[in-house]
Amino acid sequence: MWGSVPGRMAPSLKRIALIVALATALSKVAGLLRQQVIAAAFGVGAAYDAYNYAYVLPGFLLILLGGINGPFHSAMVSVLARRPRQEGAYVLAAINTLVGAALIGITLLLVVAADPLTTLVGPGLDAVRHDIAVLQLRWMAPMALFAGLIGLGFGALNAADEFWLPAVSPLLSSLSVIVGIGLLWWRLGAAITLPSEAVLGGIVLAGTTTLGAVLQWLIQLPALARQGLNQVRLVWDWRHPGVREVLKVMGPATLSSGMLQINVFVDLFFASGISGAAAGLGYAGLLVQTPLGLLSNALLVPLLPVYARLTAPEDRPQLIARIRQGLMLSNASMLPLGALMIGLAGPIVALVYERGAFDHRAAVLVASLLVAYGVGMPAYLARDVLVRVFYALGDANTPFRWSVGGIGMNALFDWLLVGAPLPGQGLLLPKLYFGAPGLVLATALVNILTGAGLLLVLHRRLQGLPLRDWSLDTLKLLLAAAAGGVAAWGLAFRVQWPTGLFGLLLQNGICAALALGIYGLLGSWSGVEEVREVLAGLRRRKA
Repeated sequence: MWGSVPGRMAPSLKRIALIVALATALSKVAGLLRQQVIAAAFGVGAAYDAYNYAYVLPGFLLILLGGINGPFHSAMVSVLARRPRQEGAYVLAAINTLVGAALIGITLLLVVAADPLTTLVGPGLDAVRHDIAVLQLRWMAPMALFAGLIGLGFGALNAADEFWLPAVSPLLSSLSVIVGIGLLWWRLGAAITLPSEAVLGGIVLAGTTTLGAVLQWLIQLPALARQGLNQVRLVWDWRHPGVREVLKVMGPATLSSGMLQINVFVDLFFASGISGAAAGLGYAGLLVQTPLGLLSNALLVPLLPVYARLTAPEDRPQLIARIRQGLMLSNASMLPLGALMIGLAGPIVALVYERGAFDHRAAVLVASLLVAYGVGMPAYLARDVLVRVFYALGDANTPFRWSVGGIGMNALFDWLLVGAPLPGQGLLLPKLYFGAPGLVLATALVNILTGAGLLLVLHRRLQGLPLRDWSLDTLKLLLAAAAGGVAAWGLAFRVQWPTGLFGLLLQNGICAALALGIYGLLGSWSGVEEVREVLAGLRRRKA
């Protein structure tokens, strides 16, 4: 991939996808274990509820700047992959210097302005949660700096055909938090519930999160040195062609990616008046993001280069066929998962989280959020598939415009669905009150509407898509998933299951198997080609 390494063969697409998927799976499992430890130690108490507000800005920067496929990562891959290794090392050093200086300024701003920033994100927080969040934000402020360094370094490694380390590195962050909470729990000997313990627990949460980011940066340094890319020196050069090209790509990509994260700010603004809502969103969100992240990587990583190769006018029929394949595979996987989240929300939450400080009250809250997430799951991945098609067509502006519009829609739907008092409510506007689940339903509505908008734009651009046929096949899959979900729900709550962990494992396992069995049977009868291919592949593997 690098110009200075003649004869070097880039790894195959399938091998890259396998490496990324396996590393992502390990990171997701570690992330789920981290959430279980947090749930047992803090429940939906003050320490973790405040943490979700304190984490908004540092976490936003970590995801935006340090994440795989984030703007910093993508800019480095796109530029360094076409340049000799020695020049790449110089460009990386110069970008690290320029970006590092800017991010040090942001770090200082987060420390100094922690109090008003916390008020801005969570205006409805009580005094205890507000003070803990301010303290946590100051502890996590350095993540702003390390987020940029992580994204730049891992982008350089991907350009050098190293994929395992960047994808598996979030595991270190999870392990850091797990070890920190373990030591805290060992010292206190019980769940963290008292106010004084909440402050200490909040510091441990924030401190170990920052430590995890530092470890993610440190682990890349030996790999960069091995690739000849690690130049630990200040390089103040923004005129170099490679540096200017990185900055040119980085700016618009950062702005576009940031639009999606602003919706998190909007949701937490409305959640701040609901006790435990932010913590509940964190717990339920991880249960959804674990399978969603795995399926997203497995589907989108191989499809994006395929879309990019089919942009010529003569390839339009093949491109349309591949778009259908992406959407149908997305629907075929997300619809049954959403049905399981809805039908088995209570048993799933009880199995994963209900222990220690995470009591039945917390389980009811998180289960209600999980039901709302299940409703919107199919729209999450389908929208991402469509966005990748626009990127392949060289159009980043259309997804950006719809993302900006989505922010306004999200604020409006939050206002309507959470239950905030509105002028004329009960007269011109219906009185709606979903509480915390309304936040998730609002996001689902935004994804559905923006996804539909992108599909219609694509329909016009490609001079016609068989939307009627696609809609009919999607409806067949929806009915099959609904039948499986209803069967799972009925079995879960009509049978007297054994108590304890074994009973929950039995309940979730048997009910999920029944739901997926019904879905697979009805899906195979539906005549949807993609479902038949997946089922045929599974049968071949078993044989």
